[in-house]
Amino acid sequence: MSSTMETAAPRLVDAPEERASIAPVSGTPQLQLVNVWKRFGDPASPTVAVRHVDLKIQRGEFVTLVGPSGCGKSTLFNMIAGLLAPDSDGSILFNNVPQPDGKLLGKVSFMPQRDLLFPWRTVLDNAIIALEVEGMSKKEARARAQTMFPEFGLKGFERHYPQQLSGGMRQRVALMRTFLFERDLMLLDEPFGALDALTRTKMQHWLLQIWAKHKRTVLFITHDIDEAIFLGDRVIVMTSRPGTIKCEEVVDLPRPRDPSLVTDARFIDIKRRLLEVIEEESMKSFAATGAH
Repeated sequence: MSSTMETAAPRLVDAPEERASIAPVSGTPQLQLVNVWKRFGDPASPTVAVRHVDLKIQRGEFVTLVGPSGCGKSTLFNMIAGLLAPDSDGSILFNNVPQPDGKLLGKVSFMPQRDLLFPWRTVLDNAIIALEVEGMSKKEARARAQTMFPEFGLKGFERHYPQQLSGGMRQRVALMRTFLFERDLMLLDEPFGALDALTRTKMQHWLLQIWAKHKRTVLFITHDIDEAIFLGDRVIVMTSRPGTIKCEEVVDLPRPRDPSLVTDARFIDIKRRLLEVIEEESMKSFAATGAH
């Protein structure tokens, strides 16, 4: 890595009403957010959750998103997933096509924080839910899923029930279900947040192996700075509410990534810069809350 990368600060946009423009990677973005807003409540005095978000994500990128609690990360995800329509101020484009009124629903795969496995269905039948919803027969869906069990470390557990699995294994089932829903863009909302530190590290390393094989585009929410740096090609930092994009950090570290990378001086330098920015936003959020 160059000395410039080691010393440069993340790109910042500090003016309160200025939109944060994230420099695009070359090529047509797979996902593009243009001046995206989301307001809730009384139109005369709305609560602004997300404002002025501009973001471009290229096909095959692994982008991580961090920010203070309550900054609108999940709201942003829900809009990208098509679960929530953005306000009319801006637009979301997928493969360069505008997607009004939540029409991305079904075009991306989405994994929320909880695994949401049905306790009455076996691991195999939990994994195929999205395929069944799309109209595939249970027989065909099971056959397709069974080919992926070894890859996801679940071979031999097809007939088990969720309550018989560890937290890490449950997350593997949920991720396999997300991968089986064959969409080029995957949205992962803190999938490892509830796991212990050792399991979490193993899951991060494993996820990168799966991602490298399947070549999906990933947008990944996390509160863990180490996780954001270890996984991402870029780390996007959101401001305190109303959430917009504060800065980005390009993670110019080699792949494949080994867990020992977290002790590398380059990794530590990136972490220091990001922590400074996030701490600044957290203090703003705390001050705003205290003022009320």
